Amino acid sequence: MRIGELSARTGVPVATIKYYVREGLLSGGERRSHNQVEYDEEHVRRLRLVRAMVEVGSLPIAKVREVLAEIEVPDRGLDGTLGVASRALSQHREPTGEVAEEDLETARTIVARQGWHSVPPEYGQVRALADAIGRLRELGLADMVDMSGQYARAAEMVAEFDLGLLAARTDRDEIIEAMVVGTVLGDAIFGALRRIAQVEISGRTFQRGERHRHSTSEE
Repeated sequence: MRIGELSARTGVPVATIKYYVREGLLSGGERRSHNQVEYDEEHVRRLRLVRAMVEVGSLPIAKVREVLAEIEVPDRGLDGTLGVASRALSQHREPTGEVAEEDLETARTIVARQGWHSVPPEYGQVRALADAIGRLRELGLADMVDMSGQYARAAEMVAEFDLGLLAARTDRDEIIEAMVVGTVLGDAIFGALRRIAQVEISGRTFQRGERHRHSTSEE
């Protein structure tokens, strides 16, 4: 296919495709003549993956290049590749300052109680969890740190659903693209659903209580 068709198939402007080629994010097509270059389905898949990381994941070009280089390591398994992409997506949201050791210990305890033995103690998102725990503690809201594991169990259910959707795919680039898009937009969907549920539960709890108090006062 010509570059115009590649653009139409992927929704990426021609100028952007040429930029990605110059930056090494996308291989050049096969030159058929001095003014004709052909692209194939491999370019479609890779361009969609690059677009997912840049537009949905908001990764800088340098980070996308780094992730692609890791993805192309020939002996890296899919689990390791997904880990590389996941870390790249989360790094810019991880705390950059010091995290209190007591908060790190609390975060690691939550992870251990859930039986998540594959998670390394130094994993960046463990530090992000510890940072959030520390902020609650500093605000005098340490009782809001869920040590019962309900948050963790809910997260595990969502993660199992996420990975189940990935397992239904067979193409490597498509799996990684789905993981990138699913992680970013999945966070947005889960956050929105949580807030919708809070409105519902608040209505059930507090409005019912107000109705009960009102009916009692009339007796």
